[in-house]
Amino acid sequence: MPLFARAVFGLVNRLAARGGLLPEETETPADAAEAGRRRRRTGVRGETLAYWYLRRQGYTLVRRNYRTPRRRGEIDLIGWDGGVLVFIEVKTRTTDTGGPPERTVDAAKQEELRAMARDYLARRRPGEVPCRFDVLALEARPGALPVIRLHKGAFGAE
Repeated sequence: MPLFARAVFGLVNRLAARGGLLPEETETPADAAEAGRRRRRTGVRGETLAYWYLRRQGYTLVRRNYRTPRRRGEIDLIGWDGGVLVFIEVKTRTTDTGGPPERTVDAAKQEELRAMARDYLARRRPGEVPCRFDVLALEARPGALPVIRLHKGAFGAE
């Protein structure tokens, strides 16, 4: 495990524990646009923590927030776990409501990720490599270290 990735993950993890992954503002957002911006900031912070966690686990990450103009959505992280190309969906939860974050990766989201992965493979042409879909769930409450669950092979490529 790379020493640098371990050190950075430890730092990011402690910073996340101090205030959670929520934006610093504590007031209720005045409008839907501001609420959306706050959710996006929380998501970016969660993806950053996930990036360093996966690096610490030995993943080699090659792409972040992969998008294509022909499809809706994005793949949060793409990387290699040994000889396997992995498409990673990161789900972050900062409250106790709504159940575990990985539950939100439903059939529709899985199909969206599969379509984006097919597009990535068609554009990058890595050859015949094994692929997998992982889901990384983060539960980040202010004042506590984030709880991280990595579900390798969370769903199939179908």
